[in-house]
Amino acid sequence: MEPPVTTMVGRGSEQERLTALVTAAGGQALILRGEAGVGKSTLLDHLAEQAARGGHEVMRAAGVEAESGLPYSGLHQFLYPLLHHMEGLDDGHRAAFDAVFGGRDGSAPSVMSLGIAVLDLLSLAASKQPLLLILDDGQWLDGPSAEVLGFVGRRLTGSSVQLVIALRTEVRSRFDTAAFAELAVAPLSHEASEQLLDLRHPELAPSVRRLVLDQARGNPLALLDLPPQVSDATFRLHGIPLPRRLQHVYGARIEHLDDAVRRELLRGALDGVGAGTGFTRGTRYRMRDVEEAATCDLLEVDPVSGDFVFRHPLIRSTVVQMATPNQRRAAHAVLAQVHHEDVERRATHLAAATVNPDEQVAAALEEAAESVTRRGGSVAAVAWLTRAAELSENHEGRSRRLGDAAFVAGHAGLLDQAQRLVLSDTVPGKNVPPASVLTSAFVTLTEDGDVRSAHRQLVAAIGTLRDSGPREPGELLTRLVNLLFAVSSYAGDRALWERSREVVHSLGDRALPLSLIYGDVWSDLVLHGAGVRERVQRAFGEVADLEPWEVMMLFGAAFYVDASSPYRPLLERGAEREVETGAVATGMNMLHLIMLDQLTAGDWDEAERTGQRSLDLATSRGYALFACHSRACLALLAAMRGRLERARELQAAADSWARPRGLGFLTQITDAAGTAAALSEGDYEAAYLHAIGITPPGSFEPYAHQAPRMLLDLVEAALHTGRTAQARRHALAARDAGLPDLSPRLALITYGALAMTAPDEKEAAEMYARAESHPAGASFPFELARIHLAHGIRARHTQGPRPARQFLTPAAETFERLGAAPWAERARTELRAAGVPVRASSSQLGTLTWQERRIAELAAGGLTNKEIGERMHLSPRTVGSHLYRVFPKLDITSRAALRDALGKTEGQDA
Repeated sequence: MEPPVTTMVGRGSEQERLTALVTAAGGQALILRGEAGVGKSTLLDHLAEQAARGGHEVMRAAGVEAESGLPYSGLHQFLYPLLHHMEGLDDGHRAAFDAVFGGRDGSAPSVMSLGIAVLDLLSLAASKQPLLLILDDGQWLDGPSAEVLGFVGRRLTGSSVQLVIALRTEVRSRFDTAAFAELAVAPLSHEASEQLLDLRHPELAPSVRRLVLDQARGNPLALLDLPPQVSDATFRLHGIPLPRRLQHVYGARIEHLDDAVRRELLRGALDGVGAGTGFTRGTRYRMRDVEEAATCDLLEVDPVSGDFVFRHPLIRSTVVQMATPNQRRAAHAVLAQVHHEDVERRATHLAAATVNPDEQVAAALEEAAESVTRRGGSVAAVAWLTRAAELSENHEGRSRRLGDAAFVAGHAGLLDQAQRLVLSDTVPGKNVPPASVLTSAFVTLTEDGDVRSAHRQLVAAIGTLRDSGPREPGELLTRLVNLLFAVSSYAGDRALWERSREVVHSLGDRALPLSLIYGDVWSDLVLHGAGVRERVQRAFGEVADLEPWEVMMLFGAAFYVDASSPYRPLLERGAEREVETGAVATGMNMLHLIMLDQLTAGDWDEAERTGQRSLDLATSRGYALFACHSRACLALLAAMRGRLERARELQAAADSWARPRGLGFLTQITDAAGTAAALSEGDYEAAYLHAIGITPPGSFEPYAHQAPRMLLDLVEAALHTGRTAQARRHALAARDAGLPDLSPRLALITYGALAMTAPDEKEAAEMYARAESHPAGASFPFELARIHLAHGIRARHTQGPRPARQFLTPAAETFERLGAAPWAERARTELRAAGVPVRASSSQLGTLTWQERRIAELAAGGLTNKEIGERMHLSPRTVGSHLYRVFPKLDITSRAALRDALGKTEGQDA
């Protein structure tokens, strides 16, 4: 005989919605939202019964407030009964589960990787019968589990899996932005409240009945539990908020229990009993000899495990709140012993059980922080490190742990908390500890862009450690050195760089090889870059031993020597994990570097999306420096694509923030964006002036990171403005400085610059051949296309139209693919001149700008370029460049066709 379906009052519409959920074809996710005690759990029970009757397999879990900082504890509850299906998964998905559930060491996978693994596991489990996942008290679910369930819930369409999550209205949760369908569970109507009271408490006197109805205000749990207590003189109803009223109801029962029973209840409550059947690397506390509490309707028996569990989450909360601090500490101490093999869970209880400084407990908390960081719990790591500092037995240990906590907080986007931790370690009248300087300088740099103040702090702290610290390399010293190099890089100032290198040189063998790589690449690649590419590639051989921020810095070094692309998938996985698990500063920097690598490789649409995501993260978290950096690079990309209005808007925003602060690294990028915009527009005079703002022709400004990367831009701008001698001198300076030996990209553009400026055809042909046949040429499509274009133009003038086509055709195709509109127009115009009938791309045809139209009108009237320039205060060369772009927009090839073409556009406009 089938079990009866639970009877409810006043929930007809909600029951219909839930019944439709389990009978509908295809998977979906739904949130039940309502206040505590409103009946969400009862609706979930009803749903589970309906689903079971309909042939579903039902999996249930519940969030526990005490475990909300333990990564993946909630996900384990859900998946524990399904893990036997893992044999059907591939090795990668099994490895993802091993990493987060403690089967093996390793970094936590990204939300996407783990989410896909979970989807595959659910698909396997649901292949024989539909699956229903029910989560109660979802507001207490740990962050990483919530992120994964959010990912999974948005991808259930077409599956045989349903997900239902109950949330309290009054508590914020990570599911608030999950974009799931919602079902609001409101308090019962007055009529339904009366009906429920009459069913469950028909004997109530009219006065008591009115009081209960008035105080319960439609809350079903209050309607059920208040009546037996109303006559108790110790119970005060009036003016007490509902959750507290219910806690008083339970409190009256708990107070009458034997002390031993109350201790058992407290241990169970603090360990989350009743929130699920499984837990990572262990089980929950099993309460014993608590039949008395069961008799009082505080506990019930789990039908699966046979263990006692709390009848309602509010009972757990009441048990904890009624205990004294000493009672809670004693319970935590017992639980720490119970979970002695679980590093993180033991740490949770030790932190709460210990009052006086205890070095062993502090060390255990450090170990747990390291473990939870690897598994994606930066916020929990900060809390444990802070608690470890409080329990340290000496000032040195306290300072070190506070410094570590502040360091992790800074990388987790918790800048305010990081600053508070720094201040808590500062004693008036004494020097700031080096560990605090690390965070203080990081915040100074990222929030304010104050490179000089940060530089002074770091130099002093490194000097202190050098003179009084250990003689071997240490983590704190290494972090200080790396940050010093980052500060110097953003400053882009020769004096600061030379001072930084001098300080680090004084450390001798205490400066680690990785740090020395950063110093060489980020300072001046022309002066210090010999052999760095090989050192970077060797360092990536040991990447498994590096922390996420170290991987990020190494990738940044690799980018500047064109060795980063093979490692981009590694950084993409790291970026997703860091952003989703809380290490936002590291994650947004990873995204920024990914964007630069995508830009270089020609994945421009992806680069724009990645750069915008990095900018949004930096802006939302208050990292002004990183936001400025993203704007500058997005401006450069927009300029290369010819989106000049966006480019100049972003360039102006970045430059106005960076230039007053002396951030040479960023102002060089904004100057590079200005150069690229001018080149796209054909304003070569402006391009030349922007370029020489970074480095003069014939040399490479020391410690100007953008100087060698601007080689092709400066040479082209110089050639188009008649500065042939300066262009040649600069190309020769690149060759003599050994740029081709530093990186493939620098080799490509050096050969291209030498070819463009070669005085005789033999040298030009040789250099063009070296550039166009370079093994890495395809990895830098924009630069290679520019070299093809220049080669085609030269070939058309010296050899005729036919030989030029082999160079102009791939140039036009590449520019079109990249979306570099002005460059594509230029290449198509040259192809027409070479006798190839090419129509302008429909995506590039558009309305002439006001300046272009005015120049075209004057030219159609018979004025020369010089006369037009005098009228419009432009150089004749700039006028010619504008006409060069006007012709393909109007689909013409000669000046004589201008008048008719302009007449057609006027007719279309009309």
